[in-house]
Amino acid sequence: MSTIKSICVYCASGPGKHPAFVQAARKFGGILAENGIRLVYGGGSVGLMGALAESVLDHGGSVTGVIPDFLVDREHMLLRVQERIITPDMHARKRTMFERADAFVGLPGGIGTLEELVEQLTWAQLGRHKKPILICNIERFWDPLRALIDHMKRLEFIRPHMAVDFLVAERVEDILPQLNEAARAVSEAEKEMTPIAAEKM
Repeated sequence: MSTIKSICVYCASGPGKHPAFVQAARKFGGILAENGIRLVYGGGSVGLMGALAESVLDHGGSVTGVIPDFLVDREHMLLRVQERIITPDMHARKRTMFERADAFVGLPGGIGTLEELVEQLTWAQLGRHKKPILICNIERFWDPLRALIDHMKRLEFIRPHMAVDFLVAERVEDILPQLNEAARAVSEAEKEMTPIAAEKM
């Protein structure tokens, strides 16, 4: 059985069109802080990223921001965080975020958010780690991705022995209960990336 002490959240550097997206980010930030769970995120101060991290800090929580050097100015690196990590590239950023997190959450976002989330789904599908992965389906944002995955299953591009396992929460209040329940089934050793996968990440 493992415990969740830190969560990596993938989300947008923009606010999105629906106010519910920013509201959800702020609410989840408060929940993380109130439960003593460290946020690991992309390091920016704008969009959903900024709303999430600022909320964690405003509620007395801890934040680790991980950002590649070429995005420091573009995404306006948040300086308030307790821990800032500047990486040389995106690959180092993603590996650092993986290593610092006990679970992963996808909030609404764009291509970058999708790519980071799908990479974790891929590694989990290939058996390289067993850290829980959850998508928060605010305003049904992730419905198209869920439909695409179901489509892949029907066409047998995702076969039964290669299942893509992830959790879905419709409300931010449901994220931590679902992740904690999933984590209880995973040992601390099983959360770690296997050496071969880590080398190639």
